[in-house]
Amino acid sequence: MADQPDLRRRMTGAARRAARVVAADLGSPSESTAALLGGARSRWVRLLPYVVAVGLVSSLLPVGVTVMTQDYGLNGALAGALATAQSAPLLLAVRRPMHAWWIVFTADVVTAFALLGADGTEGRTWPWTPMAVVGYLFLMAALGLREPRRRLVAVWLATGAAGLMFELVSQRHSDGVHLLLFVLSGVVLALTGTLRERDEVRRRLLVQETISETERAQRTLLEERTRIARELHDVVAHHMSVITVQADSAPYRIDGLPEAARAEFASIASGARESLTEMRRLLAVLRSDGADGERMPQPGLERAQQLVEATVRAGVPAELSLQTGLDGLPDTVGLSAYRIVQEALANVVRHAPGAPTRVSVSSDGSHLTVLVVNGPPSGPVSPLEGTGTGHGLVGMRERVRLTGGTLDTGPLPDGGFRVAARMPLDPGSTGSTGSTGSTGSTGSTGHNERIEGGS
Repeated sequence: MADQPDLRRRMTGAARRAARVVAADLGSPSESTAALLGGARSRWVRLLPYVVAVGLVSSLLPVGVTVMTQDYGLNGALAGALATAQSAPLLLAVRRPMHAWWIVFTADVVTAFALLGADGTEGRTWPWTPMAVVGYLFLMAALGLREPRRRLVAVWLATGAAGLMFELVSQRHSDGVHLLLFVLSGVVLALTGTLRERDEVRRRLLVQETISETERAQRTLLEERTRIARELHDVVAHHMSVITVQADSAPYRIDGLPEAARAEFASIASGARESLTEMRRLLAVLRSDGADGERMPQPGLERAQQLVEATVRAGVPAELSLQTGLDGLPDTVGLSAYRIVQEALANVVRHAPGAPTRVSVSSDGSHLTVLVVNGPPSGPVSPLEGTGTGHGLVGMRERVRLTGGTLDTGPLPDGGFRVAARMPLDPGSTGSTGSTGSTGSTGSTGHNERIEGGS
């Protein structure tokens, strides 16, 4: 027996805590004031909440006044005030549904008490009138599209609690409409709340996909830059080795060198060896696992013919026009030209199978021009990435910027594609600044892009 008061106190305390939680949820509406369905693409969908709200107010207000005065026998002025309070806030529900709910819910409760003392309530719907039920369900839909799940549950419980209260006040007048409203409001809140949550999940996924795409493009760019840096190691290491050998052998090749000159050459050789050591350490950081094949000598334009022959074996009719006298190219320019041809031909094989292709490499003495042009594909086409995040285009762009040249890529009117790179042979002719610009277009094999690079 002593446990019963203690159990009663615990249950009473739990009920009070639950009531405080519900009251807190009901008293903290969403801060958003955007119109319901305001993010829809269709203009008619965006206008739908306004149309429905105006239609309900214009119909429920006069009907509510008429029913409460003629059927329920309520005073005309009081009926007009209550009908207005029940229906007019539905316009507010388009932007602030929680505020509208407080007004409508209070008006419905006051109306129920007013109808309890009216002469014509006997045998008619009570505590909620038919007009109040229709307006309340629209309000539930507005709440479901705006408020979080926990607040919707609080509104639903408050609706049920009000109906239960009137059931206890007068079972003689009650006809079960409060149970009907409790069930229907729960169904409407569940449906609209599910739609809102699904839309939020879809929106978050879209944002995440956008972020992932940006990160993927950045990762691709960094991978290409790292690969280019690894390739350039061999070029720079060769020049540093030549400097070391020349500095070490200078005292033996040149007779009569003073001691100061010998010491200077020794210092140059020592600095070059230290630079080579630091470059090897840098390469160990840049080199990825399983990259043993990258330790091979870096190729130049002398191997361009092999690229074209491999492309022909892959089913693409390709031909090479290589100007004579290109043996003395700077190593960086030669390597960049080779890689541009390689990546351009790889794109032809992947995205324009069977397209006749022509590769042209020429020099005017100050610049090296690499031109790769393919015709329309003879087989199914896999379009080049329209965002320019493919490894091939990124690699070309970074190599052109490395040499301070220009890159122009884009589709041709006949359905083919063109890659044109122009790189200066004299590093001193490179400008101090560079600019990058691109214009996207839809083509069969890619997009237009023009890149200018500077040192």
